[in-house]
Amino acid sequence: MTTKTYQVSRRTLLSACALVTLGMGNAMASNWPDKAITLVVPYSAGGPTDVVARLLAVPMGQVLGQSVLVENTVGAGGTIAPTRVAKAKNDGYTILIHHMGMATAPALYKKLPYDPLKDFEYIGQVLDVPMTLLSRKDFPANNFQELQDYVKKNQEKVSLANAGIGAVSQLCGMLLMHQLGVNLTTIPYKGAGPAMNDLMGGQVDLLCDQTTQTVPVIKDGKRVKVFGVTTPERLSSLPDIPTLNEQGLKGFDVKVWHGMYAPKGTPKEVIDKINKALNVAIKDDNVKARIADLSSDLVSPEKATPEGLRKHLTAEVARWAKVIKETGVTAE
Repeated sequence: MTTKTYQVSRRTLLSACALVTLGMGNAMASNWPDKAITLVVPYSAGGPTDVVARLLAVPMGQVLGQSVLVENTVGAGGTIAPTRVAKAKNDGYTILIHHMGMATAPALYKKLPYDPLKDFEYIGQVLDVPMTLLSRKDFPANNFQELQDYVKKNQEKVSLANAGIGAVSQLCGMLLMHQLGVNLTTIPYKGAGPAMNDLMGGQVDLLCDQTTQTVPVIKDGKRVKVFGVTTPERLSSLPDIPTLNEQGLKGFDVKVWHGMYAPKGTPKEVIDKINKALNVAIKDDNVKARIADLSSDLVSPEKATPEGLRKHLTAEVARWAKVIKETGVTAE
């Protein structure tokens, strides 16, 4: 019997391996999902981002045919959750919902464990959320002019809560102090929920927070005072509340946007399936009604795409790097 020897080039071998890997990836994507998906939230339960995540989870799960489980991974100013997702297996079973903290983190942290522009696949934008400036119910000021006068005369006595180092509420508060020319005592919490609880309980004086959490409390009218909204235009759900811009803080504009991400290398077919579920969810009647009640705006179909989120995040990283440098905000 004659034995034949075949020589296979390294390039041919690598190509064959690549085809096998691609075939396995395509097979995995076609069968995906066959178990529950984890939607990671960087902040505590009950906070604004958590509210949005839980609203979307049910209709997304119905489209995907599997449960979407919300997991609150809290800490380090919202950087632990994206770090976890960036390092997760890129099979689509671990995804992230995060607000504009994805854009501010590179400028806030000297050593960030992930790169928002390189370590993720983009699924799509979700919604935009205005913010409001609140105080405890018995705070001495009754309008924004009185607030400005009081904090300038008593800044060493006034406390300003936020949802944690690097959170949007911290950035909003720092911008407020910068434009008022004051330096208040800032108190970071492990999420917006605990910060709001202490504000309503009278343990802290001021808080800048998203309408997803503040509108119900404002409309209740018994537990907080409201001094203005952070967007250039008034809110349809709070038409009598003036903007900070119209009350003298010219150019003050903070609107929180949210996006959804997956680990880098997640198959395109899987991203497409998640994106389809996201787009169905943001058109769901219950989701639209709840988001409208919270004075937030679901994004257009053009923004709820991987490319829409990529473009927006890239622009926002550049924008906030400049703002953070000018205001001196830092997380370290």
